[in-house]
Amino acid sequence: MTAMVRAEGVHKSFGPTHVLKGIDLEVAPREVFCLVGPSGSGKSTFLRCINHLEKINAGRLYVDGHLVGYRQQGNKLYELKDKEVAAQRKDIGMVFQRFNLFPHMTALENVMEAPVQVKRESKATARERAMRLLDRVGLADKAAGYPTQLSGGQQQRVAIARALAMEPKLMLFDEPTSALDPELVGEVLDVMRDLAQSGMTMIVVTHEMGFAREVGDALVFMDDGVVVESGHPREVLTNPQHQRTKAFLSKVL
Repeated sequence: MTAMVRAEGVHKSFGPTHVLKGIDLEVAPREVFCLVGPSGSGKSTFLRCINHLEKINAGRLYVDGHLVGYRQQGNKLYELKDKEVAAQRKDIGMVFQRFNLFPHMTALENVMEAPVQVKRESKATARERAMRLLDRVGLADKAAGYPTQLSGGQQQRVAIARALAMEPKLMLFDEPTSALDPELVGEVLDVMRDLAQSGMTMIVVTHEMGFAREVGDALVFMDDGVVVESGHPREVLTNPQHQRTKAFLSKVL
């Protein structure tokens, strides 16, 4: 079975700052894969490398068996054209910390936009799917609402519906609840639980250890650009093997 995501020796630097220092990991299809660790450990950067929002400096990243951002001939890598990268991205949904909705569009228009613009879908088809997705995230009644009229939790649920509108095979979540008031976190996690149960492959950068324990199939603890420890979430969270993992978890659990 082909891994949905495979990282081999992935390095990323920003100028002199070495952010990812040789990441090796695999995410199986239908797996909920949680990335945890302190701020600045490289989790979000790694997530952005998966859909080539950041270019890696060394190593290889594959999504569903295809090299991300490059094609290989012999031993040489050639960067893909923007158009080819965009085609790869269609299969990868991403949900950011800060919703990133278009403020001048309603919830419905936000969800319809990419299928119409990128996939050249008819507005009728896109509208029908968008309504179905808004219903799925519990927001059918807010279809005509603009982002400013929605709570943070509602905006994030629209952002999830928008990512799903492209029918991706992989969903990336970059701390999707960290910008939310505590009482709104649950409604977003409920939608993510539902997605996990439907078999969506998900990589989730999160501080929500309860979610990781309950929904996650695998958990990686990253610190200072390396994978320190990995395993089943319950195993890592209740019985961490490394001192750095223990120190981190003692602060967040």
